[in-house]
Amino acid sequence: MSAIKSSSPIWLTTLITAYAPMIWGTTYLTTTEFLPPDRPFLAGAVRSLPAGLALLLLVRRLPQGAWWWRSAVLGVLNIGVFFALLFVAAYRLPGGVAATLGAVQPLWVAVLAWLVLAEKPGLWRLGWGLAGVVGVALLVLKGELWLDPVGLMAGLVAMGSMGLGVVLTRHWGRPTSMLALTAWQLIAGGLLLMPLALWVEGLPPMLDARAVAGYLWLSIPGSIVAYWLWFRGINQLPVSAVSFLGLLSPVVATLLGWWVLGQALSAWQWLGFLLALAAMLAAQFQPKWGLGRFSPGRAGV
Repeated sequence: MSAIKSSSPIWLTTLITAYAPMIWGTTYLTTTEFLPPDRPFLAGAVRSLPAGLALLLLVRRLPQGAWWWRSAVLGVLNIGVFFALLFVAAYRLPGGVAATLGAVQPLWVAVLAWLVLAEKPGLWRLGWGLAGVVGVALLVLKGELWLDPVGLMAGLVAMGSMGLGVVLTRHWGRPTSMLALTAWQLIAGGLLLMPLALWVEGLPPMLDARAVAGYLWLSIPGSIVAYWLWFRGINQLPVSAVSFLGLLSPVVATLLGWWVLGQALSAWQWLGFLLALAAMLAAQFQPKWGLGRFSPGRAGV
């Protein structure tokens, strides 16, 4: 399946899509410094459900036919499961470590894209996908920080869930505007998370101005805008290339953790961080070996 035609140059579409993982990289700092402690499901529900309802009021369009269950499946994968486990990882791990677990996602997406979309992965992207995994291994196994195993598992499963959601989003296409599809998924994910939050965590606590600001940041730029641009990018770029953009999250999260929170990383962890970043950048290009230069990646290569 080839990439959907876009009136924008590929480099511009890639740059716009990159906004999403960059903003998502602020989730970890926002969670630990602004939100009430030990409320991962509440954080996911508040981030998704109000944002989805606000978008639905704007677009005023409901799913039709098969899109009732498709949007529910996509909402569970891209929003519900992903948000729940993402916030578990954010509460239990340093931000840079939690975000960099996403380096395993490109390999998972490459396999699914091959099976579902017939996007055969090239050796170039597969090689850099393995490099991203090595970067994660260095980050996780060589550091002096003790890393919570529940947080690690939550982060890995979250990335697997979103990886499957990315491929199915591309496979099913879009029935209407991207804003409407974004709204449906945010609502579906929020409807999963809200009762889960009430059951596991109890009634929400009183929120101070700091917590309200944190939730607003995660809901508006972090959900409404970010997911709209993310799903737009999935429909216009090869999913294998888009999945590597997720590695921008550890760039932002690690730098914020180092700059704002003073979370020192060992030399091995910095090497892993840089390797994951290099994998993300390299995967956006496909080498034309015969011409000795690089070009933006296309579907099927």
